Amino acid sequence: MIAFRYLVNDVDKSIAFYTELLGFQLEQQFGPAMAIVSKGGFKLWLAGPISSAAQPMPDGSQPEPGGWSRFVLQVSELSSLVEQLKAKDVRFRNKIVTGPGGSQVLCEDPSGNPIELFQPAV
Repeated sequence: MIAFRYLVNDVDKSIAFYTELLGFQLEQQFGPAMAIVSKGGFKLWLAGPISSAAQPMPDGSQPEPGGWSRFVLQVSELSSLVEQLKAKDVRFRNKIVTGPGGSQVLCEDPSGNPIELFQPAV
């Protein structure tokens, strides 16, 4: 099994974002500490501030949400999904860009973690 872990500020808000706006299913929730959501064969672990994944490192640095590493969610109608998400006040880091492989845009979950929404070229 392979899973991706995101540190999140609020597990409940993150569950709502992924399940209600991006079509993930809630697999398990461990109170406010962590949850596992999935879509297809992809599992995403949402680790809250009290999870073991958020504990300080030996050098004192504190793991936190955000950054540029991301997972890619392939969609069929990028423009309409972007409009739906904007209507729900989802934050975007950029506008849709198009390249030889398709079109993409980066949105953020409630904790600022990036998600690449990608529509392949036809």
